[in-house]
Amino acid sequence: MSPYAPSPAFLRRNVPVIPAKLIHQAEEYVDSGAFFAELAAMVSYPTESARPESHVAVKAYLDEVLTPALEGLGCSVAEYDNPSGGPFLVGRRIEDPGLPTVLCYGHADVVDGHAGRWSEGRDPWTLTGDGDRWYGRGSADNKGQHLVNIAALRLLIAEQQKLGFNLTFLFETGEEVGSPGLAEFAAAHQELLRADVLIASDGPRLDATTPTLFLGARGGVQLQLDVDLRPDAYHSGNWGGVLRNPATTLAGAIGSLVDGHGRIQVPELLPPDLPDPVRASLAEVTVAGSPGDPAPDPGWGAPELTAAERLYAWNTLEVLTLGAADIERPVNAIPGRARAVLQLRYVVGTDVDGIEEVLTGHLARHGYDMVEVSVLGRFAASRTPLDDPWVGWARRTLEQVTERPVAVLPNIGGSLPNFVFTDVLGLPTLWLPHSYPGCLQHAPDEHLLGSIAREGVVLAAALFHALGNPTDTEAPR
Repeated sequence: MSPYAPSPAFLRRNVPVIPAKLIHQAEEYVDSGAFFAELAAMVSYPTESARPESHVAVKAYLDEVLTPALEGLGCSVAEYDNPSGGPFLVGRRIEDPGLPTVLCYGHADVVDGHAGRWSEGRDPWTLTGDGDRWYGRGSADNKGQHLVNIAALRLLIAEQQKLGFNLTFLFETGEEVGSPGLAEFAAAHQELLRADVLIASDGPRLDATTPTLFLGARGGVQLQLDVDLRPDAYHSGNWGGVLRNPATTLAGAIGSLVDGHGRIQVPELLPPDLPDPVRASLAEVTVAGSPGDPAPDPGWGAPELTAAERLYAWNTLEVLTLGAADIERPVNAIPGRARAVLQLRYVVGTDVDGIEEVLTGHLARHGYDMVEVSVLGRFAASRTPLDDPWVGWARRTLEQVTERPVAVLPNIGGSLPNFVFTDVLGLPTLWLPHSYPGCLQHAPDEHLLGSIAREGVVLAAALFHALGNPTDTEAPR
């Protein structure tokens, strides 16, 4: 933590009234088409981190888009090599060492563009407006989101000639491939990244119409189950009933881990409890509230939990791939091998150390010692406590502007490198997302909703304004 961390009393103060002029300017920036034009330029860079040849586009995006944007905020900017992957970009604006420091974060990279698979012949690298939907790779994840914050900071400086706090903006270029090197970079540059709070934007809102704060992310462990019994396939009539079928074995093994109704069967894969503050925070949360969202399936998952609790506060074990032989051209033969990839999504409090040994032992006790378990990858769960003073301050600030309730989620169901900020840097984390669950961010037809972008610039400007212009009146507890 920074030695200049605001006290709880500071954060309990009434938030200042957000100037109507600032709100109007934020809305006008989107309404005028300026936001769309700036985002279109960002989307045009094919910064696909999974493609080695895209390093040229990534470097150009840092040099030609992000560096000028940060310099326009009065930041000194430096690029840092990353031995594990793509580079990092850090911009810093220090107004007064005695002021709070905000760390902002964004990622410059995107997933594969899926060119040729977008509807109506859309080009993933050309931002295309269709009503409220603005289509383009990175429009929602994450270029549109970090543009919202850059624009809000820019507007605030233009309005009052200062921020009223110190700013550090960190960009990585490998979030979509697991943020390689980010934790190591943060650990090695703690003084550079020292701050009082992280305010960042990524991931989805609860739904398209509900302003949302979330405080962390579920973790994940990717697992492979491999039943490799023999090099050849044997005729099912000549050998059926004599040779063990690896596909049948694999199905049984998976069923011993998670049943056919999505209920985890291994106690070690579950969190120890559902804390009361987390349960209370989700009491009024409705899952799948946007048009076009799939409806939650009744009877799926832990029956004693609500849909919101299952998604945001519990663990799930999902089968991602499952296969044996050629499913499109079956033959009358017992396959020799079957494999599946599963993913455990887990919340804070779950012990995933030694998960490979736990599952191997469980399967052996159930007669599946021929199933080999291996961990393909993992990322940590993390969460800022719901009672952290920063959380209440942010919620009050946003609700003053929205004049409607803001959803506060303990974490999102998906993944973000939040643990780098909570565990490595020791920061409270406030994520203000500017997308929604149906934005198709990892698929063809990714889009940002113009209405969310418009409200997002207002919300971000309000949050930054409140931090830089504290009042002296204590708010009711």
